[in-house]
Amino acid sequence: MSNLSGRALYKDPFKIASFNTTFAINITPETSPGGEGIAFILASDPTLPENSSGHWLGIVNASTNGTSRAAILAVEFDTRHSSTEDGPDNHVGININSISSIIQASLSDTKLNLSSATNVFIRIEYSNDVISVFGSMTQNSKDSMETLLVSPPLNLSSYFKQEVYVGFSASTSNYTELNCLRAWEFNSVDIGNKKNLLWIWIIIPLVIIIGGLVFFFLYFQRKKIMELQEDIEDQIQHSSMAPKKYQLKQLMKVTGGFSPQNKLGEGGFGMVYKGILGNKKEIAVKRVSKNSRQGKQEFMAEITTIGSLHHKNLVKLIGWCYESKELLLVYEFMPKGSLDKYLFNQSSELEVQYSKVLDWQTRNSVVRDVAQALDYLHNGCEKRVLHRDIKASNIMLDLDYVAKLGDFGLARTIQKRNETHHSTKEIAGTPGYMAPETFLIGRATVETDVYAFGVLVLEVVCGRRPGNVYAHDDYNNSIVYWVWELYGKGEIVSVVDKRISYEENEVERVKWEEVETVLVLGLACCHPNPNERPSMKTVLMVLNGEVSPPNVPLERPSFVWPAMPSCFNHGETQDSSLLSGTLTPITQLSGR
Repeated sequence: MSNLSGRALYKDPFKIASFNTTFAINITPETSPGGEGIAFILASDPTLPENSSGHWLGIVNASTNGTSRAAILAVEFDTRHSSTEDGPDNHVGININSISSIIQASLSDTKLNLSSATNVFIRIEYSNDVISVFGSMTQNSKDSMETLLVSPPLNLSSYFKQEVYVGFSASTSNYTELNCLRAWEFNSVDIGNKKNLLWIWIIIPLVIIIGGLVFFFLYFQRKKIMELQEDIEDQIQHSSMAPKKYQLKQLMKVTGGFSPQNKLGEGGFGMVYKGILGNKKEIAVKRVSKNSRQGKQEFMAEITTIGSLHHKNLVKLIGWCYESKELLLVYEFMPKGSLDKYLFNQSSELEVQYSKVLDWQTRNSVVRDVAQALDYLHNGCEKRVLHRDIKASNIMLDLDYVAKLGDFGLARTIQKRNETHHSTKEIAGTPGYMAPETFLIGRATVETDVYAFGVLVLEVVCGRRPGNVYAHDDYNNSIVYWVWELYGKGEIVSVVDKRISYEENEVERVKWEEVETVLVLGLACCHPNPNERPSMKTVLMVLNGEVSPPNVPLERPSFVWPAMPSCFNHGETQDSSLLSGTLTPITQLSGR
């Protein structure tokens, strides 16, 4: 893949007055350093210039560089210093008809690292003859991308008289890297449409129609709410072992009107409050946010999945309420709170109860508890359940620190025999826990659940979040890469949470061979090839000492797709959807 260039453009051209675009790029160096970079482009000619590899980035070549024939705007994300005119490694620049930037900015003073092999989120806006480029290393909303990289004045109408094509170009030289576009959204205003009188004849009838529909909208809106409430009740009541229905006033009373003093935390789709029923029974009430785009869908998902499931390591759903547009879920109260508060409580800001350091025996039990819950969801139910959001904050602890898996808002059921996956056009889950194939196939599978479980295992043993940037670790900000690198050096035990060793006599009580087994098992679950990940049945057998952990290569394999069939899953059924390599178009990154 050396000395290559290419373009990926939207098929139809635009005549643009202003635009905004957001995309996620992921650049993984194949050599040291990698090269050369990727660029967002507006081009009058969609054809890739010949001999445009190397430092040309697929933008221009030696004959078109600096000439009006190029007719191209490029926002380059350059990863290698390749010429005297070029900026330093890891910089962004804006180019017009040339590989030389009219303005460029080094990213060394920001948190952005283009060659980090992780997603970099970019937003570009062009309006009022100014182009602005923003960047972020986290998957936030557009309004949260506050790092302004460059913002020069620029009048595109001086350079583009005709329509332009929109897309991306990239290249390699003797130095190579994988340039991946993970997601892209583009919005524009077409100048031509402003001059098209057809819009007048469209808008006038629409105004008349909309005015006539206002009355009917108000009438049917109320009717729809009533029908929706009846529909939800009908679906729940016909669900086997449906949880109890509560009245809104009853839950308002036991939570003190959802008082901030009773707030336990904030989940993916709403607030959670503590309440005490008349029989002195403590409960946790999740109040689904009214602003949640998927609120009703997640509400129904929790009731229709966890409502009919019963396992000692699943948080029990006691009841529900849908009244006055309020969506409420009632759970058993977990006195010790969520696991993440114990693993990551490294300051005095959190409550005293979370200052306890979980010893090795407790952490090992937590891993086994979650494994039992997942094995039940994958293999012990009438319909297989895919959780899709396994992470430390969704693991709750009871008085005896027994772990229970909760938050089934993203869970989906599939038939064991007839279905192998759940397809979606939105990538569901939490960054850091999501398997690499998720971004390509848009499917939740048992293997993607196993990957998230593997990340959780590493979290529990290391006491670190999956996406932290650690001191002395400039290799990658992923806990999977970090642990795998030390495993390859024969130093895997060094990743163990140092707070365990600080406890009196804890070093003597820790079974280091057991610790290493759990860590290797976590890496096996995080294998880039989904077909090489163990099933949850195998995971439990390893944790119970019935079999040895799977063989894990000393160096983390590269992610390739389609995935290769497993050489080690003796007799285990493979997911045919993974072997096919079929891609599902992704329309949105949807994180929690």
